[in-house]
Amino acid sequence: MIVQKELRLFLTALLVAFLVGVIAAQALLPSRFKKWLDEDVRWIITDQERARFLDLFTDEQRDKFITDFWERRNPSPGSSENSFKAEHYRRIAYATSHFTFTDKKDKSMPGWKTDRGRIYILYGTPDSIDRHGGGGYQLANGIKAATDPFELWYYKSIPRLGQDVTVKFVDKCRCGDYQQSGDMEQGQTPSAPER
Repeated sequence: MIVQKELRLFLTALLVAFLVGVIAAQALLPSRFKKWLDEDVRWIITDQERARFLDLFTDEQRDKFITDFWERRNPSPGSSENSFKAEHYRRIAYATSHFTFTDKKDKSMPGWKTDRGRIYILYGTPDSIDRHGGGGYQLANGIKAATDPFELWYYKSIPRLGQDVTVKFVDKCRCGDYQQSGDMEQGQTPSAPER
């Protein structure tokens, strides 16, 4: 019994040391690599890739990792044109341009970091969007109610997720911070795009 307790304590200490090491490794990264990891590929890098990147010791190793990272995603391996990488950075620029907001406390959030930005970067332009402004209304029984602004994004197909996917975003603070509400729903029939 005592041996098991000591083993558990040892394993816990080992895990804590590992986590501290990972955090320290990321903190010691030169700024260009930190930006690449935390911003550029934040939504598309796997946990295993992130861990491998943080285990690297030299800038040359990191540069090679980044080159290999993009090459693994290149639809035309070996070519100098990487349409995946170009589209990824185009999506980041779009998200930053269209989804950045400043809340009521003057705190700004870059668009690539928001929920809408994340979904846009991962899955691209939705096939259609239904936008609903918030507002008050009165129920038939006289009770007054209100809804927050929300958007429904419809995708006909998302690889590895399925067909007819709906993503709902709600702006509860009414400041432009549309947060994903619930899981992505499948089996919804997209409506026609608004004109």
